[in-house]
Amino acid sequence: MSNPQTVQQPRKFYRPSNGRVIGGVCAGIADYFGWSRGLVRLLTALSILIPGPQVLAYIVFWILMPDERKVYGA
Repeated sequence: MSNPQTVQQPRKFYRPSNGRVIGGVCAGIADYFGWSRGLVRLLTALSILIPGPQVLAYIVFWILMPDERKVYGA
């Protein structure tokens, strides 16, 4: 007997419409990797205390990550 194989949909990287705090970047990253949104937000906030381009990276992700409405069609 053969086991039926399920076709797994590819994961999509987007900023969700629900659960956004600022731009939805942390929520999108957390959803994509299956992590807790709160944990990703906490790590992002803590990383701001370390010198580096974290704020710039957040803005770049905000610009480059598509909105959920564009991915799935509104």
